[in-house]
Amino acid sequence: MATSSNTGPADRSEVRFDDHGIEPIPPAARDSSAWQQFWIWMGANIAPINWVLGALGVTLGLSVIETIAVVAIGNLAGCAVFGLFNLTGHRTGVGQMVLGRAAFGRRGAIVPGVVQGLLTMGWVGVNTWVVLDLVLAILAQLGVHGGTGLKYLVAAVIMAVQLCLALYGFYAIRTFEKYTVPATVLVMAVMTVLAVTHADTDWTTAAAATTGSKITAVTQLLTAIGIGWGISWLPYSADYSRFVRAGTSGRAVFWSTALGTYVPTVWLAALGAYLAGAGRGADPSSLVTSVFGVMAIPVLVLIMHGPVATNILNLYSCSLAALSVGVRAARWKVTLVAGAVASVVLAVFVQADSFARAFDHWMVSILVWISPWASIVLVDFFVLRRGRIEVASLYRDDASPYGRVSWKAMTSLGLGLVAAWSWQYGMTPATQGPIARALDGTDFSWLSGSLVAGGLYYVLTRRAATLVGTGVRQKERLSR
Repeated sequence: MATSSNTGPADRSEVRFDDHGIEPIPPAARDSSAWQQFWIWMGANIAPINWVLGALGVTLGLSVIETIAVVAIGNLAGCAVFGLFNLTGHRTGVGQMVLGRAAFGRRGAIVPGVVQGLLTMGWVGVNTWVVLDLVLAILAQLGVHGGTGLKYLVAAVIMAVQLCLALYGFYAIRTFEKYTVPATVLVMAVMTVLAVTHADTDWTTAAAATTGSKITAVTQLLTAIGIGWGISWLPYSADYSRFVRAGTSGRAVFWSTALGTYVPTVWLAALGAYLAGAGRGADPSSLVTSVFGVMAIPVLVLIMHGPVATNILNLYSCSLAALSVGVRAARWKVTLVAGAVASVVLAVFVQADSFARAFDHWMVSILVWISPWASIVLVDFFVLRRGRIEVASLYRDDASPYGRVSWKAMTSLGLGLVAAWSWQYGMTPATQGPIARALDGTDFSWLSGSLVAGGLYYVLTRRAATLVGTGVRQKERLSR
């Protein structure tokens, strides 16, 4: 994670109010380091959901060793793509949804911007709700009892902390992650040692006996926490790497962000698979607190840290997405509104757990839009434009030279969504496509969506460029 010699400002770690919106970050404000980026993404991914998703492989019929292999290999690809996306923010100083204007046009980029804004608000509610029952169980072991009222109080405390950090902005986020994540990692390491030494797992037994059933299980696990996990963070990436000082090498940015996502994801998923193979269930924290009472308080801190570390990114990126679609307000005001909406969603979840579970399943399923969108942005930036963007033009009112709406990108996105849904096997019937059902539940939604959207966008764009070039040459011949 070493950086090149600094040509930008000195590294300033103090917490100050972030008054930046979606405009390019000026050099004086780009003082984040590669290590700070590492801790941001480490914190966002050292979360309870990854334990459960790791156990999913065993539940689907894979052995423990097969589950760990799929998660480890799949995340090599997913996190590598995530690292590439972080390079776009570092090179330009621009957030992710605004960078999408180069491919989709000034108005066309509103569509993914709205989707991103809505999803992030939904995730704030989901991520907070997921840990509430577990927090109450740990509090009960500590002698603190209560029903729905205590659940609301815990939810309010978590929501208040994450909203305050997000309101203050990037500088508060990076400082929070920098100082809390190393301690969280230490607690997680102790939990891992204690859990593994008190559980004897079966490494090789798999419930899926046939080759076909194993292939199905592998594809579903790849989508849930293999390649799909890194892809799910792509719409957020440049929002944070845009603050990295210009003198930092691209290699440092790539490795710090890719490893910041890869290490905790594979680690926690492997632990979840190990404990599921030992017949201890999908929740390592419950195991540790039930066996080792002395760990109850550290585990409580770990569990409550998870949604905060993740949701401050959701709230911050939500405000940037809203600004990118044309909302005219200060970023902190938009964040406040997003937090209020997320709080209402959370209150509904606390009242109706069955609805919350259904909503959680739906949220996971509609992330299918990210793979075709990301493929278009990736092809546009790295292949067609060779990493060169006219930053000032992204903000021009006349939308020149990127246009108001790129129908090539919109058409590619639409067909990519259809292709992704066709090979998606989500948790709700509406998100189970015909190809996935015909192939016994295999899920290659991320692959089909990416290939169709990215491939079609490349062909359409190159064809348009060829036609323009041909027309120019014909006019030159006629004028001679």
